[in-house]
Amino acid sequence: MDIKAPFRHEISPQPADIDQYNHVNNVVYVRWVQEVAIAHWQAMASPEMQQKYAWMLLRHEIDYQQQAFLGDSIVGETWVGEAKGATFERFVVLRKGEIVLTHSRMVWCLMDAATLKPRRIDNLMTELLKQGSIK
Repeated sequence: MDIKAPFRHEISPQPADIDQYNHVNNVVYVRWVQEVAIAHWQAMASPEMQQKYAWMLLRHEIDYQQQAFLGDSIVGETWVGEAKGATFERFVVLRKGEIVLTHSRMVWCLMDAATLKPRRIDNLMTELLKQGSIK
């Protein structure tokens, strides 16, 4: 991992997240992974950067390992991988204590917020996104 520490974001399952098997529905994990990524961007980027840039999800892979239930305390940890042109690889792990619930890999594209056209990721953006924070 090429960062000081992963960005951390706390999650609490809600009654609407629970499916007919009394655990968190798989679709909810996908939403949580996206929420963790967005929380990282919002914590690291200035309001001006958030107005200037947008992110579009191009690819999402998720491996489910354990289940979460109502009342569990979940922590999402995220960090970025390699940047190529306008795209960045992002990883998210969802944990319940020491138990890993999911591993996820995504590819995001940096967009100009006004034109919605891809923007090359420069060194400043790379350094910004590689910063970790404990939240």
